[in-house]
This record gives sequence, C-alpha cells and structure tokens, in this order.
Amino acid sequence: MTHSHIHIRWFKELGIHDVPLVGGKNASLGEMYQNLTAAGVRIPNGFAVTAEAYRYVLEHNKAWQPLHAALDGLDPDNIKDLQARGEKARAIVYGCAVPEDLKAAILQSYAQLKQQYGENISLAVRSSATAEDSPEASFAGQNDTYLNIASDDALLDAYKRCLASNFTDRSIHYKFDNGFDYYKVYLSVVVMKMVRSDIGASGVMFSLDTETGFRDVVFINGALGLGENVVQGTIDPDSFYVHKPSLLQGYRAVLKRGLGSKAKKMIFTDTLNTGNIALEYTGNVETSREERGRFCISDADVTVLADYAIKVENHYSDKAGFYKPMDMEWAKDGIDGQLYIVQARPETVASQKQGSVLEIYQLKQKSKVLLRGKAVGTRIGAGKARVINDARHLSDFQPGEVLVSDTTTPDWEPVMKTAAAIVTSQGGRTCHSAIVARELGIPAIVGAGNALEQIKTGTPITISCAEGETGNVYEGILGFDIQQTDLSQLGHPRTKIMMNLGNPDQAFSLASLPVDGIGLARMEFIINEYIKVHPMALAHPEKLDDATREKIAALSTAYDDPTDFFVKTLAEGVATIAAAVYPKPCVVRMSDFKSNEYATLLGGKYFEPEEDNPMIGFRGASRYAHPAYAEGFALECAAMKRVREEIGLTNVKLMIPFCRTVKEGEKVLAAMASHGLKRGENGLEVYVMCEIPNNVILIDAFAKLFDGFSIGSNDLTQLTLGVDRDSEIVAFDFDERDPGVKQMIRLAVEGAKRNDRHSGLCGQAPSDYPEMAEYLVELGIDSMSLNPDAVLATTRHILAVEERLSRNRKS
Repeated sequence: MTHSHIHIRWFKELGIHDVPLVGGKNASLGEMYQNLTAAGVRIPNGFAVTAEAYRYVLEHNKAWQPLHAALDGLDPDNIKDLQARGEKARAIVYGCAVPEDLKAAILQSYAQLKQQYGENISLAVRSSATAEDSPEASFAGQNDTYLNIASDDALLDAYKRCLASNFTDRSIHYKFDNGFDYYKVYLSVVVMKMVRSDIGASGVMFSLDTETGFRDVVFINGALGLGENVVQGTIDPDSFYVHKPSLLQGYRAVLKRGLGSKAKKMIFTDTLNTGNIALEYTGNVETSREERGRFCISDADVTVLADYAIKVENHYSDKAGFYKPMDMEWAKDGIDGQLYIVQARPETVASQKQGSVLEIYQLKQKSKVLLRGKAVGTRIGAGKARVINDARHLSDFQPGEVLVSDTTTPDWEPVMKTAAAIVTSQGGRTCHSAIVARELGIPAIVGAGNALEQIKTGTPITISCAEGETGNVYEGILGFDIQQTDLSQLGHPRTKIMMNLGNPDQAFSLASLPVDGIGLARMEFIINEYIKVHPMALAHPEKLDDATREKIAALSTAYDDPTDFFVKTLAEGVATIAAAVYPKPCVVRMSDFKSNEYATLLGGKYFEPEEDNPMIGFRGASRYAHPAYAEGFALECAAMKRVREEIGLTNVKLMIPFCRTVKEGEKVLAAMASHGLKRGENGLEVYVMCEIPNNVILIDAFAKLFDGFSIGSNDLTQLTLGVDRDSEIVAFDFDERDPGVKQMIRLAVEGAKRNDRHSGLCGQAPSDYPEMAEYLVELGIDSMSLNPDAVLATTRHILAVEERLSRNRKS
C-alpha cells in the first residue's frame, strides 16, 4: 500500500465497511459510487482524506502536546471555559502545516476530478468524523462543511478548517456527553464534485412513507437552492409521492404532490477573502412569487429520484439480507441539469415498527380548531402549551407540556424527549422537529403557520395527528382512545371485507387494516377539499365573474391550466387511495353530488338548477350524458384514465351511481368509451350502484351492461319505503332492517349470482346492525364495504357468524 493510499481513498475504493477509516458519510458515498453508478444512479465522484491523514498532520506538527495543554481538565458545562479552550484547540489544529507529501496527494486528486468533470468544477469539502473505539457513533452535523471551493489554496485551507472543526464548542460538548475521548475521535474529510444546487434544487427523500411506514411509496421533499433549509425545517418544501410497484412496471408518473410555500432559498451570498483564498458564505434570500407558485422540480425529475431511491433501497436491503428503507439527500445541479444522490443512511423509525400490532388513536370528542399543520405520526397528545422562541428559555420547559416553537435544532432534543406533543410554525415532514418527534413516538404538527401568535403559554391544548395528513390543534384537553389489535391473531372471513374511503390523506395510515380492497372510494371529498371548483366552470370560464376566475387561477397556479389542475388533482387523490390497497381492487364511484351540493363549488351557481328535492333530482348517471354536465363528466373520465394508464393503478374499477334506467346505463357507458374508458379494455371493469328499486327489478338487464353491483343500502331503503332520510319528521321510519328492504337486498344478491356478477354492499347497515351483517353473510353476498372504524369489530363478528353457519351445516 502506497503512503498516499493510506491518506487518500477514492469513492470507488470505499465501501460501507470503511467507516473506521473514513467516517459514515464517505463510506456511504463510496458504497453507492462503487455499486450503483453502473445502475444509473448519479453519485458525484470524489475522494476521502482519511482519518489516518488527520493523525499524520497532528503528529507531523507535534500538536498532541499543545492540544492536551489546551483541553485537559476542561469543564464542558462552564460555557466560558469551553469557549476559551475550544478556540485554543481550533487555533492549534488550523495552525498546523499540511505535510508536503499529503498536500501533493490532495492536489493531484483534485486535478484528477478536473479531468473527469472539466476545469470549471467546484468542490464540496465536508467533515466525516470517526471514533476508533466506536464506528457506530453518529457525529452528524457536528463538524464543518465548505462549499463551492475552486482553487488549490482554497481546498487546502478548507481541509484545515474541517480538521479544526473537530474542536467546535458543540462537538467538544457532544463528545463529553457521549463519553468519547477528545483525542481519539479522528476526522476524515470528503472532497467531492460540488453539485450546484444553489442555482438548482435539493431536498430529502425516503423509500417509504415516514408517517405510516407504508412501504409502497417513495416520499420526496424539495426546495430551491442548497439543501440546508429542508433539513433544518426553516421552510415549507414541495412534497411528492411516487408509487413503487407502478414505477417498477414502467409507469412514470407522480402519485401525489403538494406545493410548498418555499419562502426562502439558500444560495452563496458572500465571499470571504483571506489573502488569496476565497471561501463562500451561504445565506437565505426571499424567493420570488413565481418561484413559490411552481414546483421546484419537474415530474420527470421526481420519477428519476424515485428510481434512484428504489435502487439504493434494494442495494442496502440485499446487503443486509432484509428490508432496509433508506433516508437520502438529493441535489439537482443548476449547471449540468443532472440529479445526484449526495447522502444515504438507513431510515430509523418507521422501519422498526412491529407489523402485527395495529394501533389506532381516536378522539372521543372535538372542540374549536386553533391551528392546522402537517401531522407527524398518527398519534394524539395533550397538555398545557409552553411557547419557546429562544433556546435560552428551554430550562423553563416542564415535562408533559406541549412544546410550541418556530423550529427546533439538535440542542433541543433533551427537552423534546419530555414533551407530550410538539408544534412548530415552520418545516416539512422531513425537518429536524419531525424526525426527532417520530423517533420519540411523540405526536407533532409542523409548518403550522402562526403558531407563536395563536397559542399562549399555559393554554391547555390537544394535538391530533390521527385524522390524516393534516394535524389539528384543538382547544382544551380532549379524551381519546387507543385501540390495539394483534392482526396475526385475526382470521380472514370468506365474505370479503372492504372499506369505504374518500379522504386520500388517510389512505396510507389505513393501509395496514386487514381488508380485501376498497369497496367505495368517493370522489366528492377530493373535489370539495382540494379542487373546490365546479368542473363546468373550467369548461366555460366565459360564464364566470372576474372574482371567480381569479380564484380559479390562484388555485391552479402550479399547473399548465385550470383543466390540467382538475385532472391531475382528482387523478392523484384517487390514485393515492388505490395505492393504499394495491394490487387489491379499489372501486371508485364517479361523482355523486346533488345539484345543491354542486352549486356550492366555485362557479357552481352559474351551472346548477334550483331543485325542490335534489335527492331524487339531477344527480348520478342522469348528469353524465346530459348537455348541462357532459363536459364536466369528460374531465372526470380524463382523470380516471390518467389513474389507470399513466399512474398505473390498474386495480381501479369504476362505478356509476344512481342509474335509473337500462337506457341511461347504455348512454353513460357510451360516453365513457368515447372518453377512452371502454369497459373490458385494459381489464377495465365498470360496476353500477344498486340503490333504486328499478335496479333490482331489472337486474338481469343491468347485468348485461355492468360487471358488478354495489348495494347502496341508504338510498335503497329511502326509495323502497318512500322515506326522505333528511326529513326530521319521517326519518324515524328509516330502517334498513324493514322486511321489504331485506327482500330487495335478497333479490339483488340472488340476481347478481344468477348472472355471475359481483355483489357487494357499501352502506352503514352491517356496521350499525349486527343482525344485518348476519343476514348478508347468510345470503352469500360477495363483499361488504365498511367505514374504517368499523372494519375490525365487523370482521370479528362476521368470522363468528361464518363459524356458526358452517357448524349448523355440518350438524
């Protein structure tokens, strides 16, 4: 081994076992450069100046003795003493001369990088600490990094500054707290191609969903400029999900996206000139309105990153012999336009969850919502608020309080450990506060806007992360239940148990429920909550007033045009629900608003009639081929075509609601086919809701048109008994257990069987009335679709019913 080989190691010579020699950062980069470059993952090339070189520099300059003199007997908790001695130690190391042979080896390696990337390459110079007695120790964020280094002198100077940063006050304190010998933690330095994300974009990604541990997605956060803002949580980043199974089948599309406000970006703001050496300083600048209004990377970039994430995860999982989700940092170079992975480490929280015990938190009551933000985890916590806007006040914090602050940093961790919950006004799901809260199992809400103004110290509050991606801060201390189920002990009934779901934000947290798919995915929630616009208002903007047009333009700012916004948003909402159960079926019902509900959407009043009884008026199938809504239905179809053919969720079946006559069914199927959704093509199945007595009476004719029936017990009861369930005067007569309604359901199930068609039920009846669940099992219905909170109890009940029926048959 040559002398320089002890001191310089190229990435292609390093692997994950070299942590003691070069530290975790270098070892990980080497592992990936060596193994994944050929697979198409871009890792910036570079080399490590080893921990041996650090020892060599100090010995060559006889620096050990002065270092002992500076640090022996230090009291790290005496801040003045720590500052004075730390400064001395840094000056000793920075004052060391780099031995000539080491200097030559470093500069020769820099020259080789120029040959690979061109003369104009600049460098990132980063510290990577190692402890000789503990390769496992994480010194993340303890030492210095220098960016955009572009000359021999600046490189040597940055190298020495990195070595000196082994003795920053924070690093000395960290070593003391964790029982490391100051003199035995050596510093390796990474020298690599600088990815110019200061004029590009950067961020963090995980090869699973960080909140729920759902494994079928890659989760990406990103912002403009250097990556520090995303990691620290000082801004609200853009977020993207990609569905792994679809990507592996060759589909290239974003599953779901969220536009972050990205108020700032970190760039190089200043240059420090010391002699002939230029060192770049970074700083935040405000982003422009245009930058905030568009996504920081393209859809094509998102899918390239997801592809990288899957390859990195597969490589580490193969090495480990078991599933190993990864936490990665990425950067997009503004000069060459390429995407790079600049760091990867195993994800430490979601991957540790025990698979067989399902924990579901549920609020027992609700109160006024004080604030909303992004939910971290799926738990609930409550206590008195403690607002801290300065680290000096951390000592005021009492265990069991709710910590409220702008952001948190690593120094806050001892206090965070004792909190009932955490609320921060800034940050995304991958910022410091979110990562620590997740590790500690504490509910947290990040990016909650003006948290410091809204919440005062001493206020009792409840933090709920159990209602989907949006976390709610409620007034007062509210009661909640924790339901624990050991899924390994739960059997699987013969009758398929499916669930009803309309809110995509809840999809991943419900993915672990033991269901056979989704029996009813409603579009209405997505249209109401995310799109907010009447589909016809997009087709006919000329009929709207200026104020409405402006609102629609603001909602669709990040998209090509308002129709692109509608189609993508609806497609991504539905695809997220379908991804949660993929490859099991997901039955999506086309929109079933009534005219009065449609009228409340933006622009809706210009397109909707005023009806006295909307419940049996212009709704469901009658709208789809009607001139007053046909263009709106075309947009719904375009979105569903995108879900199946571009995002790749072919487990989606479509369902037509409130189809009054066979002729109407034919018209709707013809309209769908004209929009590229032809029943039978690409395996597309189309179901119909069975909720009007005519659907039951003419079931043999409807069965020729549709692949299955889903009994809507609410409307079927209403129309069989002639009871308006919205009328307080007669609603007491509304009961699915009426003999006439049960007869209708029996005829529907028998008719579906006779025609070899699927039969299911998606109303409240089986969860509300145990005897209805028994009746449906006895009829031999194929599936029941329940609200998520009823899935476990009804599953247990149906298992018991099936067991009893089989005993009766035998006897």
